[in-house]
Amino acid sequence: MKSKSRTKIFILFKKLLPSIFHDPSSKTSIIFLSIIIGLIAGIIAVVLKSSVNFSHELALSIMERYSIKIVFLLPFIGILLTVLFVQFFFKGIHAKGLSDIIYSIAKGKVDIPFQRTYSHIIASTLTVGLGGSLGLEAPIAATGAAVGANIGKSLKLGYKFKTLFIACGTAAGISAIFNSPIAGVIFAFEVLVSEISVPFLIPVLISSATAAVFSNFMHSGQLFILVTQGWQLEALPFYILLGIFCGIISAYTIKTTFFIENYFHSIKNKFYRAAIGGLGVSFLIFLFLPLFGEGYLSVKQVLHTEYYSLIQNSIFSIPLPFDWFLILFVFLLILLKPIASGLTVGAGGDGGIIAPSLFMGAMSGFFLAQLFRTLGLMDLNTANFIAVGMGGVLAGVIRSPLTGIFLIAEITGGYILFVPLMIVVSTSFFISKYFEKNSIYTKVLFEEGFDDVTNKDAALLSKISIAELIEKDFSAVNPNATLAQFLEVMTHSKRNVFPVVDSENNFVGLIYLDDIREVILDKELYDILLVYEIMRSDSCIVDVDDSMHSVIDKFDKYSTWNLPVVKDGKYVGFVSKSAVLTLYRKHVVHQAEEII
Repeated sequence: MKSKSRTKIFILFKKLLPSIFHDPSSKTSIIFLSIIIGLIAGIIAVVLKSSVNFSHELALSIMERYSIKIVFLLPFIGILLTVLFVQFFFKGIHAKGLSDIIYSIAKGKVDIPFQRTYSHIIASTLTVGLGGSLGLEAPIAATGAAVGANIGKSLKLGYKFKTLFIACGTAAGISAIFNSPIAGVIFAFEVLVSEISVPFLIPVLISSATAAVFSNFMHSGQLFILVTQGWQLEALPFYILLGIFCGIISAYTIKTTFFIENYFHSIKNKFYRAAIGGLGVSFLIFLFLPLFGEGYLSVKQVLHTEYYSLIQNSIFSIPLPFDWFLILFVFLLILLKPIASGLTVGAGGDGGIIAPSLFMGAMSGFFLAQLFRTLGLMDLNTANFIAVGMGGVLAGVIRSPLTGIFLIAEITGGYILFVPLMIVVSTSFFISKYFEKNSIYTKVLFEEGFDDVTNKDAALLSKISIAELIEKDFSAVNPNATLAQFLEVMTHSKRNVFPVVDSENNFVGLIYLDDIREVILDKELYDILLVYEIMRSDSCIVDVDDSMHSVIDKFDKYSTWNLPVVKDGKYVGFVSKSAVLTLYRKHVVHQAEEII
């Protein structure tokens, strides 16, 4: 019976394969390819989780057999091996995180190098598996996106379908790593692809479900087990306080991480950078062992009220009551986790920020619940605060509130906490945005000059370059020409604005007909008045390499419809507001047609 079923599946696969290559954009082909992408992402996630779990178990066995102090060197070794791997196999070029993928989608260029279908697996295993203070989510999401993009590229599909397959791969990666199919889909649309339509949604759902089924088959069960009887209405003010605290921690995480990364970017020698960062991470883990790796073990310990396990390997011995020592210890963990993560990334390690965010969120919820209980304010459900805190910090760091809500609900099975999750997540989201405009993924793009990837208008404008809009049918005049010579040029032009350029083609100024109508009527000035005496020398100009967003700002600021374009100070031509708007409308129509 089994052999007959396998034969039928094989025959179906054999029939589908030619149709995929013949018409890869058909509905049948898209559905089949979304299953394939989900399956590949699921396999990669299982391999990644298994390899990291093996590395962590090895580290624990080393702690038990030999000395705990040896473990503290593992993050340094992992970061060094990651840098060596990237240096020798990819010549030091290895994009980390999701920022470049977000940028590529916004710019309309979705070609992801094939090497990213496997490079993150090896690099993140070395980094996180040996204790680097990061997570596996960004590497698996980036790997899934690379798989989807390269499948679309191999089938010679356009931007629309490659973007769809990137969303499929990303959703499948998050779904497989957490066994959370709904959160995977939401993450893909909240973080990467802002446009949602039924034709887009169905394949992403299929990929995410496929990955979750495979991952659950290999590693069944939830990441965290949450035992709760619900939440108390009397605790509502404390949940609001937790949301505020999570928002502050989220903003602190983004600022701290990027401050450290920017510092390390100023160190040119990659191995020197790896040594400093790696030793820094190892030193922090020596002081606070829960900073080792993803930190999920510590989250499980506080969820299961194993508080002593959290601090049992601490080198500190403070003459305080246990409750206050625990509160202080956890607060320091919250403050130090972003530093450890920043050091890991800055040193050259590979990993994601979702796991550190969940760690900080869990510790934030635990910290406040314990603090309020110790102060005698209210005996709160600590497990609820831990779970909800995870969603709060995650939403504040990656600016994906729905992902924060549904991911926590799925990985804890805590759908009963939806109301507190919504309160904490929304509060954290707005507080974090108040202190830090950009998310962890978009901040690096903002610092590089790409203002707002979540702004659809800005994304469309970024696809337009000044070079393709330059108009050259404007008649130029020399600044030393007489009014009579200018009038001769004017009679052969259909424009009402004239660029003034010198003999070396340097842009000097502009003449507007509206400015000189009275002068034109006085014939006695024809041979006396020179062009430079009647031109505007303070005219606004744009460079051929300026962004279209800045050009639009100048159109609005100076209330003009034409702006002169220069390159290295040399006059090139004009760009008109009407031409920009016409091309912008074409892009809007084209994008709408692709989404339908």
